[in-house]
Amino acid sequence: MVIKPKIRGFICTNSHPVGCAENVKQQIQYVKAQPELKQGPKRVLVIGCSTGYGLATRIVSAFGNKADTLGVCFEKEPTEKRTGTAGWYNTAAFHDQAHAAGLYAESINGDAFSDEIKEQTIAAIKANMGQVDLVVYSLASPKRKDPESGEVFSSTLKPVGQAYTTKTYDTDKDKVHEITLEPATEKEIADTVKVMGGEDWERWIKFLHEAGVLADGCKTTAYTYIGKQLTWPIYGHATIGLAKEDLDRAANDLRQSYQEINLEAYVSGLKALVTQASSAIPVMPLYISLMYGVMKKDGTHEGCIEQAYRLFVEGLYSSQPNLDEARRLRVDGKETNDETQGKIETLWHQVTQDNFHQLADYKGYHQDFLNLFGFGFEGVDYDADVDPQVSWGKNK
Repeated sequence: MVIKPKIRGFICTNSHPVGCAENVKQQIQYVKAQPELKQGPKRVLVIGCSTGYGLATRIVSAFGNKADTLGVCFEKEPTEKRTGTAGWYNTAAFHDQAHAAGLYAESINGDAFSDEIKEQTIAAIKANMGQVDLVVYSLASPKRKDPESGEVFSSTLKPVGQAYTTKTYDTDKDKVHEITLEPATEKEIADTVKVMGGEDWERWIKFLHEAGVLADGCKTTAYTYIGKQLTWPIYGHATIGLAKEDLDRAANDLRQSYQEINLEAYVSGLKALVTQASSAIPVMPLYISLMYGVMKKDGTHEGCIEQAYRLFVEGLYSSQPNLDEARRLRVDGKETNDETQGKIETLWHQVTQDNFHQLADYKGYHQDFLNLFGFGFEGVDYDADVDPQVSWGKNK
């Protein structure tokens, strides 16, 4: 079939297998062009491995340090008449590239919140890796089914305490307008923490440790976005912010609970980027479009792969990692420093419907959005007839 993007609101309902493979290829080429990691993991588990920062982390592990990797994701397989998800095609392309390089790479497709998938993952580690020395938690999901009670919890993107009115950009209508977000109820807050907080990360580590598959000195990190003043009302002083505070609690508890294996646990603060998750969050399309313009002009803009590589070099495997007061690893400083934020804030107060496309880099935002789904890459023939049924390569 000939595959063209089908965009509805803040999502694209299809993806392009050749474009997704190009996306993976370009990230691998970036890592190969960097100095090989002097220190790094050798057996890596990435929970949430198929897109964004999780995929980039897997690529850095494999092609920056020749690590064996096991991934967990929840992706839709293609059919004869319908494309798979971008994460499906990304994973297939990563498998092909890793296997061609002689690296172990397998993935488990299913609900990472479930105990069943945890057990499948443990079985795969025992059979093929023995133990893992890095566990990356990079899940982004609007819902979570509690494995013990069976109750399904949904996250909410709302401020806490009082309503919040601010500017936003509607990508569907190409419109800058004000939006008022009503405050979350106590139940909405609790449910969001249940989905996006540290509980499942802790459960993963508990299962892995009890199964004996965490190596001594193993590192684990959960990814987060912290932001600054412009995004705090929706990210910091909001339901998501409280969930992220729970990640900090979990990291501290993990460090205390697994001292016998010298577990190092960190929350890692990463830069704001166009992702399937951020596209759905009010305020973020406008903020990211303005931020892209400022950082590209200043020569400081980075994508997922650049951030993931720096996290390894300057954070996880540095003798002097950049830790903040909450003991989080931080590689978002090029975005959150006062000078950059000052420039973004100036534009934020100036931007209107009339001047949005002059002040903001929406072209770059939209390009990154298309790239998420395998569209918009030079050198890919989007008029060609392609087979959507791509399978994941297996280790021989």
